[in-house]
Amino acid sequence: MKKCFIIISFVLAVNLSVVAGNWPQWRGPDGTSFAKAGDYPEKFSNTQNVLWKVKLPGKGSSTPVIWEDKIFVTSGNDGQDGIEAYNWAGKLLWGKTLGEERPGKHKNGSGSNPSPITDGKNLFVYYKSGTVASLTLDGKVNWKINLQEKYGEDTLWWDLGTSPVFAGDNIVIAVMQEGDSYVIALNQSDGSVAWKVDRTYKVQKETGQSYTTPYVTEIDGKKTIVIWGADRLTGHAPENGKILWTCEGFNPEDKPMWRVIASPAFTEGIAVIPFGRTKFCAGVQLGGSGDVTKTARLWERKDLGADCPTPVAHGGKAYILSDRGQINCIDSKTGKDLWKGAIPRASSKYYSSPILAGDLLYCAREDGVVAVVRVSDSGMEVLAQNEMGERVAAAPVPINNKLLIRGVEHLFCLEGK
Repeated sequence: MKKCFIIISFVLAVNLSVVAGNWPQWRGPDGTSFAKAGDYPEKFSNTQNVLWKVKLPGKGSSTPVIWEDKIFVTSGNDGQDGIEAYNWAGKLLWGKTLGEERPGKHKNGSGSNPSPITDGKNLFVYYKSGTVASLTLDGKVNWKINLQEKYGEDTLWWDLGTSPVFAGDNIVIAVMQEGDSYVIALNQSDGSVAWKVDRTYKVQKETGQSYTTPYVTEIDGKKTIVIWGADRLTGHAPENGKILWTCEGFNPEDKPMWRVIASPAFTEGIAVIPFGRTKFCAGVQLGGSGDVTKTARLWERKDLGADCPTPVAHGGKAYILSDRGQINCIDSKTGKDLWKGAIPRASSKYYSSPILAGDLLYCAREDGVVAVVRVSDSGMEVLAQNEMGERVAAAPVPINNKLLIRGVEHLFCLEGK
């Protein structure tokens, strides 16, 4: 009996080591694109250091999310919005379709740009079609609604990209588009509307369109939903969506076509915000009440920015990856460069957002080259540029000493040394 107990304990320890971490949303456990250091791969390809790869049923640009022994990925599936679950051996556990897909317009876009989210009990998905659904982790549909059928058509010029986030007992989705825009909270249990608030501002053509994802954090002792779009950073109360504070001044000349794609990065109560189509970046102290434009703006730069990649911030530093591969490490409080460098340039751009795992920065380029960059207080070193053999627009996921990369055709699971 003692021997049997030891064997069972060993097996349980091995299984738990495999599922030690979760990646429940687009930017990881705390929404900052940061993961603790691990034995993550530095050199790999679509054949090297591949633990397994699976062919996905259709196109998608969403990031996989993980809860314990399950990996969830959204994609198109024969003209339908789809969601699939895999285990850590790459085996398909289940797949589900949820209605007609609206395919992507952009070459790196899709009908499945938003990433799923999970709390370990249920899974929540959102698509360009407007469909929002809740499923159990075993694939049973709890409820399904369509925001565009209820509240009007999608008026974005490109492919809807904002992911849902958790806020209390609700999931929150920001719909920031041409014309009527809003933020909505849906009850997790049944999909009923907990609250819906208007977020429409008078701006020039296309400037009100935003592809960013909200961020939920604690500010001054209270939970706050932080939303970026339409030339404004706003803080909202999770219980009713009420705007607590607004920071403006991001488009003083009221220019058209200033839509935003990259979300802000957050560290130590500061938002680092790229804007103005690669030309600008600003630091904002979170919190306050009412119009905080004059008091919250910490700094602004006119020589730094990113259009698509969301920056990574951790420990008072922000790493800003430009669409062309320049990396600036800046002090989040002052906006000043601590160092800057670059990944060797190519004709292709970075659409995927970088992920920092310990001191390894993973940067995926649209042509499928994934650069691994070691960062330190003094600078950066490009360790490898890894060819995946297919387009990549989704952010890599470092978890449990493995790296998940979602390409246009396959999901790759890569292992370390």
